[in-house]
Amino acid sequence: MHALLVRIKVKPERLDDFIEATMENAKASNNEPGIVRFDLLRSSDDPTGFVLYEVYRDADAPARHKESPHYLAWRDACEPMLDGPRVRETLAGIFVPDHRV
Repeated sequence: MHALLVRIKVKPERLDDFIEATMENAKASNNEPGIVRFDLLRSSDDPTGFVLYEVYRDADAPARHKESPHYLAWRDACEPMLDGPRVRETLAGIFVPDHRV
């Protein structure tokens, strides 16, 4: 398993737009065969802070995800909503149950 944590800060006036666009991307992403799970999380301490938790079946799946129409639409729509660069952390899955098998 291959996992990513993507930390995102969103401009306060764009929160609703960001959540709507990211929900669409997350729902479509969860239907990709290379994705085990794709979650949208919001900071309990900072309403402008979000984390995308993405778990992939293999190391090549993130690149395939970045070619998908829903990701490209999300990226183009959300870039102007961000308050700084996305911060990405790559993780190796040790125990990640796949409930979609």
